[in-house]
Amino acid sequence: MEDYEHAALADPFARAASCFTQLVAGLSGPGLLTVPHHEVEEIAAAGGREVARLLLQGHLDLRARREEAELTGRDAAARAALAGGHTRLERGHHRELATVVGTVRVTRCALRSPGRANCYPADAALGLPHEKHSLGVRKLAVLEAVRGSYDTATEAITRCCGKVVGKRQVEHLVQAAAVDVAAFYAARIPTPQRADVLLVLSVDGKGIVMRPGHLREATRKAAERAKRTFRTRLAVGEKAGRKRMATLAAVYDAAPAVRRPHDIIAPPGGRSTVRVPRPGPKAQAKWLTGSVEHDPEYVIAAAFDQAQARDPHHHRCWVVLVDGARHQLGLIQAEAERRGVNIHIVLDLVHVIEKLWAASRCFHAPADADAEDWIAVKTARILAGRAKQAADEIRAEADRHELTGDRRTAVDKACQYLDNNTDFVHYDRALAAGWPIASGVIEGAARHLIADRLDITGSRWSVPGAEALLTLRAVVSNGDFPTYWDFHVHAEHQRLHPGADQANYRLSA
Repeated sequence: MEDYEHAALADPFARAASCFTQLVAGLSGPGLLTVPHHEVEEIAAAGGREVARLLLQGHLDLRARREEAELTGRDAAARAALAGGHTRLERGHHRELATVVGTVRVTRCALRSPGRANCYPADAALGLPHEKHSLGVRKLAVLEAVRGSYDTATEAITRCCGKVVGKRQVEHLVQAAAVDVAAFYAARIPTPQRADVLLVLSVDGKGIVMRPGHLREATRKAAERAKRTFRTRLAVGEKAGRKRMATLAAVYDAAPAVRRPHDIIAPPGGRSTVRVPRPGPKAQAKWLTGSVEHDPEYVIAAAFDQAQARDPHHHRCWVVLVDGARHQLGLIQAEAERRGVNIHIVLDLVHVIEKLWAASRCFHAPADADAEDWIAVKTARILAGRAKQAADEIRAEADRHELTGDRRTAVDKACQYLDNNTDFVHYDRALAAGWPIASGVIEGAARHLIADRLDITGSRWSVPGAEALLTLRAVVSNGDFPTYWDFHVHAEHQRLHPGADQANYRLSA
């Protein structure tokens, strides 16, 4: 044992070499030559991880020796210049670092000065975080947490790295990893496009179930004032008041695709095989963003920032798809006016058709196939630019049937929806210009960014936790995570070790 300890002191990698030798001996020994492959696989994986951990430990020990030799050879003035006036050298300071190959111990020297916090030059040289977990563990925590629950993320990390992090720590690491998203996108310059390529923006909102203390004040007060019919469940029309609205935005490029109404909606009786419908514009270079912490105007401004970066001189055609929400529409128009950009607002056709389906149930039985033809006729008329005529026809039909009560209310709502958005339903112009007329991109984003992760059964979110996951899922969906992570690592180093003098202090092995 004494010879081994001397060897380990002489060679920081001696333990790694010994572990590897033992692993090879075990795998080649007679005891494992008859066992099933899955058992050998587990032994090799566990042993390989331990070899990797010892290699990392040996590297850190080697750097610790070189740091001690480097600082010991400097006089007080040189140490003061390196560490902002700290001159007293103290050896043998240790800290643990949880890494993707297991937990290691980092040994480094402290430079001290009376009444001041210690300075650790090796922390800056190694780029160590303040907390125990390495940037590699943090990156793995983000990639696993954006995919599934924190429980499954913690289990996945444990399977890969051993017991290096707990569930609450994963939550903390994810929140810490999201702090540079806004700065990252503010610094990026998108790839420019030709002037004839459409620039499309779309905004939507979706609720997230929050912890009681993280609801917006108006929602919390409304929930407190609401009268409940039952003690144990909600009655029809009652809301729980548990959600906080997140605002999502999408920006993308699309080449114009000219179409006609029957390319969009099948005529009564269905399509024939004579003519194939022409496809609509295809979204390219999609960029998603969202926030549950900030108000809608913040997200809308961020979407316009992205669009402005893609078309700084406003040479392209800007198309904005909306769902008819008046508050969002007002914010969009105000932002466009503030920036001096001309936008073309188009009401999402899918929302129009949903209103028509609600009206059709007032004239047809639930299983009546004629309802589909009724929808096709009205939609084709709206697509041809005659939305007011379609609304007048629906009202006249309701008068003929002498509809009253809820049935008449549903009809009036559909017609009023068309009347309120009369400036945004000129689909004939949109189709002739090749614009998109449906907001499938932002609807898909709402499902992917929020429903698939933040709407997991039983989830209750804090604002910081939901905001971090929402922004990081957007980064991953945009395909920007590898670039963002490099940006974040650099920004984190600047925050933790500002002004670190690396020019004359190298500890690399």
